[in-house]
Amino acid sequence: MNKQQRLLRRKLLCIAVPLLLLAVAFYGIAYGSVSLSLQEVWTVFTANGPPAHEKIVMNLRVPRVLVGMLTGACLAAAGALLQGVMKNPLADPGIIGVSAGGGLAAIMAMIVFPQLSYLLPALAFLGALITSVVIYGLAWNKGASPLKIILAGVAINALLGAVTNGLMVTYSDRVQAVLPWLAGGLSGRSWHHLQFMAPYAITGLALSVLAIKPANLLLLGDDAAKLLGQKVEVQRLLLILLSSLLAGAAVSVAGLVGFVGLVVPHAIRLLAGEDYRFLLPLSIVGGAALVVLADTIARSWFDPIELPVGILLAGLGAPFFLFLLKKRGIV
Repeated sequence: MNKQQRLLRRKLLCIAVPLLLLAVAFYGIAYGSVSLSLQEVWTVFTANGPPAHEKIVMNLRVPRVLVGMLTGACLAAAGALLQGVMKNPLADPGIIGVSAGGGLAAIMAMIVFPQLSYLLPALAFLGALITSVVIYGLAWNKGASPLKIILAGVAINALLGAVTNGLMVTYSDRVQAVLPWLAGGLSGRSWHHLQFMAPYAITGLALSVLAIKPANLLLLGDDAAKLLGQKVEVQRLLLILLSSLLAGAAVSVAGLVGFVGLVVPHAIRLLAGEDYRFLLPLSIVGGAALVVLADTIARSWFDPIELPVGILLAGLGAPFFLFLLKKRGIV
């Protein structure tokens, strides 16, 4: 593919992906156990709709769609940044244990120290940060190979899973409220949850715009980046901090939703290339669209039950991950 063709494809993606998000958002607002037409949704937004429709749209579906957007955007941005920092397109907050670290911290806040629940996003960020630093440190040996990061992530995931299970056994009387959160889902998410996560999520997404240049420079390799006057280790640490903030913000409200940070950045990378000027913004919008679409399917297509979106995404993401491993010759 020549330069002009690549530029044309990127321009088309910059138009198509936001349009996809708008279509998916409308689908999430209109479709459910009570389906609404475009006109009926519009009358609700213009304050002329019936009270029943207004309650469904404004109290139930709009906040849930917005929380899903922020969750998907944060996870996709975190995945894209981690893949750049670790020079591994298979890196993902869920696969390598970053989400599990944030999840463990959040679970401790919910069932061990419930008085600290108001600090849930901050604690999830701290847990995600510690986990990402430990994984990167374990995988580092004059560079961090993809296989070492995956193996370190699997080991840390197993350890964190054991600790989480131990907490659930110890505090079995408080587990029932945590189980839906462990599966990863947006059921019952409201304006309160949106206000809860929005400051952390929006801050992380805004800062990710500033991460585009250093992420691109890290793609050149440490030596080339240093020749250009970059403080490679400082930038790598800051990007890890940022990805941990993004993953922690998503985990604090949506629970352990996985594979978004793997599937979306990798798909965008295949279509738009490695340039983070396109990769990161398109991943953010694509991640938002994926989670909202998956959540709408999970709550609508399996009536009368509501399937947690984390289960649906895991069912779709795990085969995709195995395909990537096979394609790269790792398995």
